[in-house]
Amino acid sequence: MIFIDIIEDDPVVREALKDFFDSREDIHCSAAKESVEAYLATLKVENVPDVILMDIGLPGMSGISGVKILKSRYPEINIIMQTVYHDSQKIFQSLCAGASGYLLKNMPFKEIENAVRTVYEGGSFMSPQIARKVMDFFYKGKNVAASKQSPLSGKETEVVHALVDGLSYKDIADKSFISVETVRSHIKNIYKKLHVHSKAEVIRKSLNGEI
Repeated sequence: MIFIDIIEDDPVVREALKDFFDSREDIHCSAAKESVEAYLATLKVENVPDVILMDIGLPGMSGISGVKILKSRYPEINIIMQTVYHDSQKIFQSLCAGASGYLLKNMPFKEIENAVRTVYEGGSFMSPQIARKVMDFFYKGKNVAASKQSPLSGKETEVVHALVDGLSYKDIADKSFISVETVRSHIKNIYKKLHVHSKAEVIRKSLNGEI
């Protein structure tokens, strides 16, 4: 049995989805709420579902923020975002937050069911139009990153990669056969060149392809 919860502010859509899934022999809708806040207020550890179908444009807390909170508390949950938005940034933010799928609201319920079954089995699912936008987004980002000349030296780039991997200054020093003071010097130069003031900012820039 697949247990699914729904977070959707439109009552007509919410009830229609609930009725549809409850009509399936092996799927049960445990909860259907109008907001992330209302859902979190009633969610108990023993009732955590296999899949959550969630609208991205919710009143109060957004769907994207909801994904982050839910995944931080219950990493095993599979979350599918459902929306009318074609915005590449929202798609990217949802996927980075931990969503397992991204669907357009005009999809037939049968296709939504296929998406639920796919993520339940460990896969990911995106509407064809969304998949194309994701590919375009990453392709453009790759080209932009490739066209930029990194201000960092080869050794500084190695230090950045080590920071992303979670290594301490001592670990970096041992790995690169240099002193901790030399590592600190590289870090200082990295901060100056990237116009940042913390290790977290360096890591964020690296993960976003800005270096």
